[in-house]
Amino acid sequence: MGTKVRRRGVAKLSAVEVQKLKKPGHHGDGGGLWLQISEVGSKSWVFRFTRAGKTREMGLGALHTVSLAEARIKAHTCRQSILNGLDPIQARDALQMNALAAAAKTVTFRAASEAYIESHRTGWKSVKHAEQWTNTLDTYAHPVFGELPIAAVDTGLVMRALTPIWTTKTETASRLRGRIESVLDWATVQGHRSGDNPARWRGHLDKLLPKPTKVAKVVNHPALPYADIGAFMQRLRDEKGVSARALELIILTAARTSEAIESRWSEFDLEAAVWTVPASRMKAAREHRVPLSRPALKVLRDLKELGDSAYVFPGAKEGKPLSNMACLTLLQRMGCTDITTHGFRSSFRDWAAEETTFAGEVAEAALAHTIRDATEAAYRRGDLFDKRAALMTAWATYCGRVRTDATVTPIASRKKKAG
Repeated sequence: MGTKVRRRGVAKLSAVEVQKLKKPGHHGDGGGLWLQISEVGSKSWVFRFTRAGKTREMGLGALHTVSLAEARIKAHTCRQSILNGLDPIQARDALQMNALAAAAKTVTFRAASEAYIESHRTGWKSVKHAEQWTNTLDTYAHPVFGELPIAAVDTGLVMRALTPIWTTKTETASRLRGRIESVLDWATVQGHRSGDNPARWRGHLDKLLPKPTKVAKVVNHPALPYADIGAFMQRLRDEKGVSARALELIILTAARTSEAIESRWSEFDLEAAVWTVPASRMKAAREHRVPLSRPALKVLRDLKELGDSAYVFPGAKEGKPLSNMACLTLLQRMGCTDITTHGFRSSFRDWAAEETTFAGEVAEAALAHTIRDATEAAYRRGDLFDKRAALMTAWATYCGRVRTDATVTPIASRKKKAG
């Protein structure tokens, strides 16, 4: 067998020597490649070179990961970079950045939407808002392009998600478009995509789809005629259970369903007859004081004696409030399938406009509607609480009367005829 001859200046070390060497320091293999041994005995490869008169050192990896042969290949690549006028360290960093950029572009739309929702969750006023975002995207966007790289989402894909529901579920489709647009904007800022947003409306999708206002049919929440409210309340008060009491309070206060069923006892001052709904649970994100009539107070005091839950209307699951669908289920059980819980707000508004002399602004304040006129909003400082208290007392009194004149058809009779 012949003796292996090493080339002068390079390949000075053998694999056996690399394993046997123990002395801390640098052991040269030639051509800028060095085996570095630390004080504790760990071994790694480094490449030394001179750049602009300064000696620099570039790590090539630990010996247990990079063999002698692999280290020589890495060193050869570094020498090629120097020959081409490049700094090996900068060349390596550039490759790593390109790899990271390529990986970033492979983020899927689903992953981006989940990240967007998570980053905005704490800024949204309710858990339900995040759930609505998730449900909308899961139902309509993710089946179309959820698993595709977010950089690949284009106008055609957005249209495939929107078109099937644009004329049949216009409000949902409009929200979907806005949510897709927000996720794509987020991805652009994060560096996951570039270019114009294919889900933007103005100057883009408005050229491809009809305006929502042109196709959307305004669907009002079916409401009970206010003349029938007394008869209905009489039936409702015969119903047992938390759902019935929740619906009773909703009607007496003209509150939104979520405002009532998610209410906590800490929000109520029964002595002062005031319910203060925090801004976090109000649609307009502003604290709202609700005057409580005597019938409303009775509902609350009766409930107060029944349990010690933090929620006024506790649900079936411990530590959770009543379900948002509980009142609607109750209405269906009562045979009132043509009205909704929210519709009672309309009943109240119609009654206030047609049967009372209270100013419209008082009724609007009772419903916690936002003042759309900027000038009027700027001058309105109070919340008209005293006037609203008088209005709600009048409403509670009206709800306690059962009209028997022939012009009013009782609910049961209407249902029988309709069935």
